[in-house]
Amino acid sequence: MLGSSDGKAIRQSTCGRVPLYTSISYDIYMIVRGERGHKQWITAISWEPVHLNAPCRRFVSASGDHDARIWDVSLRKCVICLTGHTDAITCVKWGGDGVIYTGSKDCTIKVWETSQGKLIRELKGHGNRVNSLALSTEYVLRTGAFDHTGKTYSSPDEVKKVALERYNKMKGNGPERLVSGSDEFTMFLWEPAVSKDYRTRMTGHQQPVNHVHFSPDGQWVASASFDRSVRLWNGVTGKFIAAFRGHIGWSADSRLLLSGSEDSMLKVWDIRTQKLKQDLPGHENEVYAVDWSPDGEKVASGGKDRVLKLWMG
Repeated sequence: MLGSSDGKAIRQSTCGRVPLYTSISYDIYMIVRGERGHKQWITAISWEPVHLNAPCRRFVSASGDHDARIWDVSLRKCVICLTGHTDAITCVKWGGDGVIYTGSKDCTIKVWETSQGKLIRELKGHGNRVNSLALSTEYVLRTGAFDHTGKTYSSPDEVKKVALERYNKMKGNGPERLVSGSDEFTMFLWEPAVSKDYRTRMTGHQQPVNHVHFSPDGQWVASASFDRSVRLWNGVTGKFIAAFRGHIGWSADSRLLLSGSEDSMLKVWDIRTQKLKQDLPGHENEVYAVDWSPDGEKVASGGKDRVLKLWMG
């Protein structure tokens, strides 16, 4: 499930359908419409950043049918189909520069422009399926103009302006960076706007990499693997920093890392000391999903025990 960066809507992926939930308040939602377009399961969803289009109208969905589709919320239909992968698409990101990145079981990452859906670039290097993608600007892409201060805005244009300022500050003078994780135990650091070749090959995991995630400040990358470890990397150079044995979500200030695992335990790690800060027991089975709230005060976790837990700092 994924919320738009203007805070107005939520998408939930399911079998072939992409239902839209429009927010009436922050705790009441209603189904507006369900569109059938994909021929197989939907694997990932990403909203167009609000600094590119406010209010948020478009999002992209990826599927096992080898295609990704761009949907227009106002028109309530698919407007562009991104076709070119030869196997299931496993992950998708809508970048801050207006392009879409798709990772696939066909071992490639494709970069698409979003006005007509044309393929811009193909990133090759992985020898097995691509499982996860992460962008260095992802924190501001997800939060848009909104931060922990609770400030409100009077118009979509104001939201767009502030979101663009936050994005440009986050990006700096360099290009947007992309990290990919694969079944071949390997990660790559890319600068797709600069080159189709990877910048750094990141190795060390002993099993498939199932998740990669940039810290909110874009300076670190955390990777999770079936080898039961979380590894920390420099988000600019791709250099390995440390491994946390025991078991991904970042705190808003990028100082703490949260991990969950099959041992039912959540663990909080201190990035500065590279040591375990706290154990959070409570789940009765494997933990599949964890995330920190943008204000850094709350953590949500869910897993095989079908329980959603909220932890307060």
